[in-house]
Amino acid sequence: MQKPKSFRPWQPDQTTLLPPSPREWLAEDHQVYFLLDLVEELDLSEILIPAQAKDPRGEKGFDPRMMTMLLLYAYCVGTVSSRKIERACYEDLAFRVLTGNQQPDHSRISDFRRRNLDALKGLFVQILRLCQKAGMVSLGHVALDGTKVKANASKHKAMSHERMLRAEKQLAQEINALMRKAEILDAQEDRRYGKTNRGSDLPDELRRRQDRLERIRQARKEMEAETAAAAARQRQEEADQARAEADAAKEADAPAAEQTELNKRAEAAAAKAKAAREKAIEAAQEAGLEPPALEPLAVEAMPRRGLARKANGTPTSKTQRNFTDPGSHLMKSNGHYIQGYNCQLAVDSDHQVIVAVGVSNQAPDVEHLEPMLQRIATTAGALPDVMTADAGYWSEDNAKICAEQGIDAYIATGRLPHGQPLPPKRGPMPSNADMKARMARKLRSKTGSAIYAQRKAIVEPVNGQIKEARGLRRFLLRGLEKVDGEWHLIATTHNLLKLFRHRRSQQQSLLLASG
Repeated sequence: MQKPKSFRPWQPDQTTLLPPSPREWLAEDHQVYFLLDLVEELDLSEILIPAQAKDPRGEKGFDPRMMTMLLLYAYCVGTVSSRKIERACYEDLAFRVLTGNQQPDHSRISDFRRRNLDALKGLFVQILRLCQKAGMVSLGHVALDGTKVKANASKHKAMSHERMLRAEKQLAQEINALMRKAEILDAQEDRRYGKTNRGSDLPDELRRRQDRLERIRQARKEMEAETAAAAARQRQEEADQARAEADAAKEADAPAAEQTELNKRAEAAAAKAKAAREKAIEAAQEAGLEPPALEPLAVEAMPRRGLARKANGTPTSKTQRNFTDPGSHLMKSNGHYIQGYNCQLAVDSDHQVIVAVGVSNQAPDVEHLEPMLQRIATTAGALPDVMTADAGYWSEDNAKICAEQGIDAYIATGRLPHGQPLPPKRGPMPSNADMKARMARKLRSKTGSAIYAQRKAIVEPVNGQIKEARGLRRFLLRGLEKVDGEWHLIATTHNLLKLFRHRRSQQQSLLLASG
């Protein structure tokens, strides 16, 4: 008689002795060991020094280096929730090896990320430098692209300025009606039960309406402060431009009448700028906010969201603000609207290493090209030789900026068919052709068409690797500054993965060569 098939012993209650060294728990080339070796190559003083300066009394904290590597590995594998990271420290073998079998709770993980977000953001440049040192970045061809990423907020939790005003009026009427009803009921219950007994739940109903009224009123005030600040910045730019024109006319020794007229315009523009500034400061105080920054944006700063507003700086009736994450904005992505942010990526063609990133709540891409160029120069140390970008970045100003910086730019002037090269335009270029026509002809040339075709193979896969492979389709943090820090963290871990695979492939090549 044939014996029944036997299986491996399964004894879940039996104690199993693990290997004596945690390094035997995972494969030798596991990413965790790469991160543990990487600690010595990173400058973590910005995280370590504040932690070491704390009061030495009390319970010992977790090593900041371990916490840093824990966050980096968590983002590498697409685990961003502090509660999920905590659970992984118990259940995932790789996390246990990385932490040395320690299990920080989710509140400590969340607090560490919040306190050190700026320092973690600075790791982007350090990792990029390591990629450059490894020969992974040449800046020969950089592709620029923007992708919309969902905010940690629902698009249904937004309200227009007009609806806010209506809701405030309606809630105020309901509160007054409930107050009158409560007074009548209180008098009746006092006669029936006595003044010390409570027989009605109306105060809770009132409290709910009053809380909602306060939230709506505060959101309206913050919206009005934001539009007033935007109007003040615009007025200041107009005043600076008018003063520059007046000064230029004076230096050119223009006719006295022309100088007088330009001086009058400059003085009028300065008066409007002063009034707009005072209104913006007053609106911020009314909303309980810090005085707004009304100075012109730095060159490398991402553009601010342009809320629809009237000439006097007040919001239009359809201007919206989200209650959950006011920094986010309603944006169109893949044919539908999301509550999110516009996340910019500049990617080098050699190994798909990200060389610069940025986040804004401004939906169009066109205003992002110049600040992204400045960020590439800052983070990578130089500007690219060639840059490609889709039609969202086209403008004559952007083409001029690239030309002035010595960049050979290929920016689509209109929507181009995917996978189908455009037929070359034959014949001489007309002498009166504008910059857009010249760029279109450049893209239709054999060389230009081949260069631009590389764009989708350089930057678009990076968006897929972040959103699909790692599942990072939505931000965890809220607010523009925190989201910017998280986007830097996502880009840092993308480059970490590229560096890990590059070094592993080099080691394998050496082993094959020596074997």
